[in-house]
Amino acid sequence: MSAVALVVAAGRGERLGTGGPKAFVMCGGRPMLEWSIDALKAVPEIGHIVVATPPGIEAPAGTTGVFGGDERSHSVRAALHHTLAGDPVLVHDAARPLVTPEIIRATLAGLDAEADAAIAAARVVDTVKRGGGENDATVQETLERSALWAIQTPQVFRRDVLERALALPHDQLAGATDDASLVEAMGGTVRLVESPRENFKITTPDDLKLADLLLRSRAR
Repeated sequence: MSAVALVVAAGRGERLGTGGPKAFVMCGGRPMLEWSIDALKAVPEIGHIVVATPPGIEAPAGTTGVFGGDERSHSVRAALHHTLAGDPVLVHDAARPLVTPEIIRATLAGLDAEADAAIAAARVVDTVKRGGGENDATVQETLERSALWAIQTPQVFRRDVLERALALPHDQLAGATDDASLVEAMGGTVRLVESPRENFKITTPDDLKLADLLLRSRAR
């Protein structure tokens, strides 16, 4: 059975300061979302793409649209419930427009027989220190960076595992920053698939400027 891809594109993007849904902001000369859709369509293993959008906004041609929720995991759950087939399930954030077909294929291949999920991630190259808390800037320890990874999307899951993870109560899903953390909390096995740092998430205006430059360079 072919995989199904769920694209989270319902975010409001307040920190980006564009005044509209983040996934539909222009980046590299086109709406940000379209870059991820093109990358997913270039992977033959993916048979269906479902996009969680803000209410009133249509999904791109060649995909199925569903209205997303207030929180990220709510949007993923809405998109998953909208598709009746597809295993494994790939989840990708539209705010990562620099994803490539190669990253997608590598993450799909990372879901081996013993794993419940496989997730794209970049090795941490900076020295990372842990502070004392929100209001305490005192260094408590220096972490061993060789064991640290910056988590990205796509993230690939066995369908039944993701369904169980997303069956948590609505309020518990709200605090999840990624779907893999829900699988980890269930005791599932999650594989890391090394991905380039270029596959970053657009959060701030500076991120948008950098992604715009990189995408325009890639298009040339």
